[in-house]
Amino acid sequence: MSAHPRLSMNQATIKYASLSTALEVVSNAGLESIGLWREPVAEAGLDAAVQLVADSGLRVSSLCRAGFFTMEEGPARRASIDENRRAIAETAALGAPTLVLVAGGLPVGSRDLAGARERVRDAIGELASDAAAAGISLAIEPLHPMYVSDRAVVSTLGQALDIATQFDSATVGVVVDTFHVFWDPQVLEQIARAGAGGYIASYQVCDWATPLPADVLLARHYPGDGVIDFTPLTRAVIEAGYTGDIEVEIFNQDIWDAQPLDVVTRTTAAFEATIAADLEAARV
Repeated sequence: MSAHPRLSMNQATIKYASLSTALEVVSNAGLESIGLWREPVAEAGLDAAVQLVADSGLRVSSLCRAGFFTMEEGPARRASIDENRRAIAETAALGAPTLVLVAGGLPVGSRDLAGARERVRDAIGELASDAAAAGISLAIEPLHPMYVSDRAVVSTLGQALDIATQFDSATVGVVVDTFHVFWDPQVLEQIARAGAGGYIASYQVCDWATPLPADVLLARHYPGDGVIDFTPLTRAVIEAGYTGDIEVEIFNQDIWDAQPLDVVTRTTAAFEATIAADLEAARV
């Protein structure tokens, strides 16, 4: 069995698989890359995880996630910055080029979006030198506005770029995630803007369908099972010069409850049907 060489299985898509199982299933399914999450890595232990990755032969496309640093200055913010430094070290140890950052939502009792976004910028300013020393990129992921209060005050690719472009593109970039940005009327313009400066650090794909579940975090679907038109987005990312792995990242209870091999198999087929043709047309 083989898969497109740029397809990466984000570990969140097979959430209930242990790290060793995830690596084994993804490798056996013919994929070359996997996106890892910090929690399963911690369960295995970092040293063991590094060895498991090496034994699998897979490359690690990214490590998810760090961030969550919108709080005012104080002990909680200092603890968050320290935790992000640990995440940077883990990313480097695993050989991943990218650490995905989710900004965090509004602090409890606050309505100050602008201030929260400024604190995101300040936190990245503190961490940029650590990332540069580790040789990895901090990738700011804008999340759909429905998550603005509890998960990410950075809601658009433009907002993410407004922060990222204050730093060297080798150290700070952005994530283009179709689920979060497909709706944005400026998304193609912002992808081009990101590409012009070399700021695209990751491209993630999954689909959007309604009705949304009660827990909107679990609203993602296989590419092709929803309303997103992937062709203009993928072509824009290609034209912007992104040549890295493309992760399928899905949060969906029914998919989590399925057998990991079945999920990887279906993901591979969905990727071929929705993404691969545009990649091949561009010969990348």
